[in-house]
Amino acid sequence: MVNNVSAKTVVVTGGSGMLGGHLVQALADDGWRVRSLDVRQPIEPVPGVDYLVADVRDTAGVGAAVAGADAVVHTAAALPSYPEDEIRSIIVGGTETVLAAAERAGAERVVHVSSTAVYGLPKVVPTTERYPREPVDPYSRAKAGAEEVAERFRERGLLVPMLRPKTFLGPGRMGLFSMLFEWAEEGRNFPVLGRGDVRIQMLAIDDLVDAVRTVLRAPDTVANDTFNIAADRFGTIREDFQAVLDAAGHGKRVVSVPARPAVAALELLQRLKLSPVYGRLIHKLLADSYVSVEKARDVLGWTPRLSNQDAILRTYRWWQSSHRTAAPTSAGRTSRDPWKQGALGLAKAVF
Repeated sequence: MVNNVSAKTVVVTGGSGMLGGHLVQALADDGWRVRSLDVRQPIEPVPGVDYLVADVRDTAGVGAAVAGADAVVHTAAALPSYPEDEIRSIIVGGTETVLAAAERAGAERVVHVSSTAVYGLPKVVPTTERYPREPVDPYSRAKAGAEEVAERFRERGLLVPMLRPKTFLGPGRMGLFSMLFEWAEEGRNFPVLGRGDVRIQMLAIDDLVDAVRTVLRAPDTVANDTFNIAADRFGTIREDFQAVLDAAGHGKRVVSVPARPAVAALELLQRLKLSPVYGRLIHKLLADSYVSVEKARDVLGWTPRLSNQDAILRTYRWWQSSHRTAAPTSAGRTSRDPWKQGALGLAKAVF
């Protein structure tokens, strides 16, 4: 257990990212001495935090960052929009580099932030941590590979709590959600595949941060395990998207589009690099996708406070107040940036 955090040092990889930035602030507020490691400088530096610039695949840079650290929280990763070789190199290779450096430095524990993407497109819901890893694309294969690396270091004696969050939302999150927010703000209807009656679970960033805090202070025998982290209150994708349209106040509705031709069109656009919607997301929207959080509740004592709608509406309100004019980026390099909609932007005319 990591006690007396005011005398402890924690390293957050990916500390300038959306999740990392929230963690850096929260852990500094908790009294940790915080070091952030990222390839980018932070947008809003937190006073007292030591910001280091290096790639998680850089053995020397990572080694210098974790030297003398008591704990590491590993959030740095590539997004599904990255080239396939980069995805694997950053996620799997970066995890290997970080864990090896933490082991050499004698860190007490490394919290590895994984993803429910490791389940692929599970056929059983709610999906528990016992469900096998069945990755279906480069991103989920890399996340599964990084977990295998983490488990190998566990077997060698390093304490590695692993968290598998669902897609998380909150202030700072843009990516594909900026498309929903933009269409809602412009007074447009918004499309869903089929009836939109599938249940897609998400997660508030505040609850994920609380989960990290929880495993940092949990006893060793409790923390050294793998946990799903997600909202426990969620409805259908139609209900969650409609909540944003209602908040926009234009009286617009979620509109069903025939699933089969829409999927075919989205897959073609993705192959032509004319759409930011990647394959696993397309198919995830066609079936219920939610995990059990009972293990985190029963073993860690962690309970999510916010629902899907709480999370998405908080993100929308943040976007309205500060980022509605942000320029989109084509590459989708971070979840903090609004991604270019490509050919999907042309579809606004019919909604």
